Amino acid sequence: MQFVSSTQPQSSTQTAPQSSAPAQAPTPAAARTADSAFIRACRSEPVPHTPVWFMRQAGRALPEYHKVREGVPMLESCFMPEMVAEITMQPVRRYGVDAAIYFSDIVVPLKAIGVGVEIKPGVGPVIAEPVRTLADLDRLRAPEPEELAPIAAAVRLLTEELCERPLIGFGGAPFTLASYLIEGGPSKGHERTKAMMYGDPELFTALLDRIADITSGFLLTQIDAGASAIQLFDSWVGAVAPVDYRKYVQPASAKVFAAVASRGVPRIHFGVGTGELLRDLADAGADVVGVDWRVPLDEAARRVGPGKAFQGNLDPATLFAPPAALDAAVQRVLDDAAELPGHVFNLGHGVPPNADPGQLARVVDYVHENTVRS
Repeated sequence: MQFVSSTQPQSSTQTAPQSSAPAQAPTPAAARTADSAFIRACRSEPVPHTPVWFMRQAGRALPEYHKVREGVPMLESCFMPEMVAEITMQPVRRYGVDAAIYFSDIVVPLKAIGVGVEIKPGVGPVIAEPVRTLADLDRLRAPEPEELAPIAAAVRLLTEELCERPLIGFGGAPFTLASYLIEGGPSKGHERTKAMMYGDPELFTALLDRIADITSGFLLTQIDAGASAIQLFDSWVGAVAPVDYRKYVQPASAKVFAAVASRGVPRIHFGVGTGELLRDLADAGADVVGVDWRVPLDEAARRVGPGKAFQGNLDPATLFAPPAALDAAVQRVLDDAAELPGHVFNLGHGVPPNADPGQLARVVDYVHENTVRS
């Protein structure tokens, strides 16, 4: 199979997403998936079985992923619709998961608008010119439709193949994207990020607001092309104290959720190490709160309060345990979720790159076989 890369023309016009638009009719693809177990669980409706999918299920641990992407840089692959569709479908074919997650990276919309970013193997996203001053914001604007045309094309290919199985749209939350832009790459302590947050809050909040527009455009493109739900990933926000999250971070994440609200698709919010932020993540506008493995799901529900569904939260490390121990860990998550209004089974973080695909298949089979409702 040959894959062709698409280029992204640049434009200087900035458009802000509308948060007060009237509700729109679902796309045909979203309408087809409305009665799926995944969408019903996201809406806290009765389900035939607990739906399951895995963060980072597309790629990394799959040999077929490495074969199809051989010699193709990560970000280049994200602008090749046929390759994106193939990679996204690989875990669906292998595991029989209840939803596909769009194969991408959180920095893709930055790349689309011309930000100098590359993903270095073993390092992660590296920014050529970090954001350090107010003038640096001039390089950041909402993406134009033609710049995201390859993303829309890939989604359309996927929804045709997935039929009644939902596709989850993918986007990076403002804080996590801001941390990459400020630090210039991955950071353990987020020192520069927090220094800006405390020392120049006007610049920091302006940066997050600008990123909210970028992420909103990225997610709206996926929804309008047929994605049935979206997940906002805030990988590094667990480094922020709750009082700082509410003051500096939550408004930008809320702007993203508001921007896609009129599309009527379920909105999932996930962060790592966010046990103390669960209620705040929910209050940003999520319909489904993703929970990592550190907090049991029943305790997460107590912290959040009523009105939300939950996603999670098997410890990824259990994938390396013997089968009987893995089964017991999966059952413990199901027991913790027994009284939840809606539950989507997932890992508490992404699939480790060295995980055995057979163990992931075992998890899917166990969840499906042990949660059948009459």
